[in-house]
Amino acid sequence: MKIYKAILPAALCAVSAACVQTGFDGARPNTLSDREKSEGYVLLFDGETLPTEHWVGVKGGLKSFPSNGWFVEDGSLGMRPTREITQDGKFVPLPAEVAALGGGGDIVTVGKYRDFVFKFEFRLTPKANSGVKYFFDERFDKGTCEEYQVLDPGHPDYYKGRDGNRKVGALYDLIPAPLAEKAVKPCGEWNSGKLVVKGDHVEHWLNGVKVLEYRRGSEDFRKAVDVSKYAKWGVGADGSARRWGENAEGRIMLQDHADSTVYFRNLKIRDLSAR
Repeated sequence: MKIYKAILPAALCAVSAACVQTGFDGARPNTLSDREKSEGYVLLFDGETLPTEHWVGVKGGLKSFPSNGWFVEDGSLGMRPTREITQDGKFVPLPAEVAALGGGGDIVTVGKYRDFVFKFEFRLTPKANSGVKYFFDERFDKGTCEEYQVLDPGHPDYYKGRDGNRKVGALYDLIPAPLAEKAVKPCGEWNSGKLVVKGDHVEHWLNGVKVLEYRRGSEDFRKAVDVSKYAKWGVGADGSARRWGENAEGRIMLQDHADSTVYFRNLKIRDLSAR
């Protein structure tokens, strides 16, 4: 039984240039529509201040928001790198005074989620690398978890992995999302992403297109894990071996890859377990 697939609709959705100023739902960025309010969405970033109420840093032991690295600019949330990528694909440290401004590390939601819809918009810069990870729990699997890949084609990691499973929209290093390459907007433009999780069923959306769906813990999912970098990373809280990527609940993460800047806005969560 096949439990994941790339979705191939008859036509890709059209995204207006007005999205740069208004967001993909036609509303002002970083606000909730009346419908979203009625559905129980919570806004996780107001576009004006660092989201210290809703996000905490992994480096700091999940106690507070990073004191450096992350910044707010033109209604978006971004991260400052500590290294850069050369033309031949090598990673080199930035000058010390520049690198000192970065290093904030990954941030995760204060809340943990089991069934949810998470909406987000992202804007890539050249060679940018980030990701939206979910079901994060620092006690398990060496602090790793499933990831919606956010990546510019200029980054060295773009063509690694298997069958495109490290490209934008993919379930990182596990399942490719080939339609995402057609749906993604060019570097410098805003893209609309969405994660939908109900039970073991997961969907990745990009610019209104469902580009991937799969079932966590299924036979096919486990086969994908077995041939991935995570094959031997399944570790329980007590250090014993277990299946990777099958946490019952966890936090959502915005990744700081340390080598580039990615901008995020319109971060909205709907907790389906609470309704």
